[in-house]
Amino acid sequence: MMEEKKFYLTKEGLAKIKKEHEDLKALKLAKTAGEIPKIWHSEDLNPEYLSFQEDLSFLEVRIAELENILRNAELIKPLPKNKQSIVSLGAKVLVQVDGQTDEFTIVGSLEANPSLGKISNESPVGKALLGHRVGEEVLVSSPIRTIYKIRKIKYQTS
Repeated sequence: MMEEKKFYLTKEGLAKIKKEHEDLKALKLAKTAGEIPKIWHSEDLNPEYLSFQEDLSFLEVRIAELENILRNAELIKPLPKNKQSIVSLGAKVLVQVDGQTDEFTIVGSLEANPSLGKISNESPVGKALLGHRVGEEVLVSSPIRTIYKIRKIKYQTS
């Protein structure tokens, strides 16, 4: 059996997924309990019915995806104080790149949003920074070779 993928989430990220899951289950219930368009003749393919079925299958697929995520979710917990000098999931990292400073938080792939400064632990930069300390230089080769010098590592305390 293939090992299922872990989904690393912050507390907020997990709450968002749970809410979407509840909302979609409620929507599916409303759709299936509501008016199912009638098919007048069995040979006749009623477009209204087809579109209803299609929506329902999209809903079911998304609900199944969310259930898989919830089943395999792992909360990103703050590291113990003695390990907070190492970049790990949940770390806010200040780096220097080509004379510029940049700051991002390393999160799981589901919450990654580079425009908000959240990069995935699976992205080239995120993956390269993991396990490194302040002062270390990390080479990232994607698509161009860039050196990231770690200036500061901070963890949010919940």
